[in-house]
Amino acid sequence: MKRFVLAFGLILGATVAHAEIDIQEVESSGGFDAWLVEDHTIPFVALELRFRGGGSLDLEGKRGATNLMVGLLEEGAADMDSRGFAEAKEAIAAEISYGMTDDVVRISTQFLTETQDDAVSLLRASLVEPTFDEESIERVRQQVLSSLQSDATDPDKILSRTFDAMVFGEHPYATDYNGTIESVATLTRDDIVTAWHNAIAQDRVYVSAAGDITAEELGALMDRVLTDLPEQGAPEPEDIDVVTEAGVTVVPFETPQAVAMFGHGGMERDDPDFFAAYVMNTIFGEGGFESRLMNEVREKRGLTYGIYSYLVPKDHAELVVGRVASSNDRIGEAIDVIRDEWAKLAETGVTEAELEQAKTYLTGAYPLRFEGNGPIAKILVGMQMDGLSPDYVTDRNANIEAVTLDDIKRVAAELMKPDELAFVVVGQPEGLSDTVGQ
Repeated sequence: MKRFVLAFGLILGATVAHAEIDIQEVESSGGFDAWLVEDHTIPFVALELRFRGGGSLDLEGKRGATNLMVGLLEEGAADMDSRGFAEAKEAIAAEISYGMTDDVVRISTQFLTETQDDAVSLLRASLVEPTFDEESIERVRQQVLSSLQSDATDPDKILSRTFDAMVFGEHPYATDYNGTIESVATLTRDDIVTAWHNAIAQDRVYVSAAGDITAEELGALMDRVLTDLPEQGAPEPEDIDVVTEAGVTVVPFETPQAVAMFGHGGMERDDPDFFAAYVMNTIFGEGGFESRLMNEVREKRGLTYGIYSYLVPKDHAELVVGRVASSNDRIGEAIDVIRDEWAKLAETGVTEAELEQAKTYLTGAYPLRFEGNGPIAKILVGMQMDGLSPDYVTDRNANIEAVTLDDIKRVAAELMKPDELAFVVVGQPEGLSDTVGQ
């Protein structure tokens, strides 16, 4: 077992607050690994499990199977039906929540020390012994179908679906992991069981915990919960290179306000230049009201209430993208400004003042993320999945401070590609005519 003691100092006015994070690397007798921050001041534990793969593991023709499976994990397990499982959680004041994305199935559990044994039993039952009974399948299926029907008339959902299809081609990322009305309607119990075996497996699990639990207790917990899972899940899809062409794709939709998504290929999370790209994007579009895009598109011209850009380093593809909404008669002007700012950043980088402001914001806000066992456990498991080491927590701000103007100028020239900047617009935009059907 390894330990990493990480200390933070945060200055708030004249008050200095120090938070010490002691990260232990734990290995169970069964060979499972976890990161742990012990905190025995309150009798409470936050536990995070992640299974890499997520919706990208759906088999051909079975889109939405993993999503439906995850939605059923708390709808009956072992000898409990859906109501029995819910009542058992409530009786011990435990919380177990399930979710997923394209790349991960996530389970978050919180429980009191005195009810740890019962909470772990419930967690294990949901992962190892889900019932997937037909009544629950149909109930959750109808919930998913209702959501998909609503999505069909949601401009933001239409926007994401169209953009993903354009940039990801034949990859699973190109379609919604929730599935389609047609695919979800035909999923069988066998499909759900297959998705369960493919996604919830030992070879893709990551574990973290924070709170009133020792390393020995966490090791025993992992062996108890994970040992009876399949040793291997389904293979993940191949990595892809995103290729886009500059232009605008319009999806006609009756709405007074058009929504747009824009971007192209991005940068891998483990790229040595990721910190420079991160700081650059904070200045460009992720820094709230202080960002360039917000200043140019909203503050100076009043074209939108909000605009932002963000880096998306997915497991098998990378993007740098943004979103904006504007009235149909002004969305074209907003697009022109975005194109100009994209090219300007690629050509000239950022200013010293912008860089210092971004550094102050990013380094000052970071310690605030570590407030509470729940947030700490989520940060730890995310770090593991990103391939980071425990000392990242102390090194992160130093890496931010080390970014120079030359770093950002070099990265901006490489990452920001005006000749590949693609837009998708959903609405009735005036002056934009390159259209596709829904």
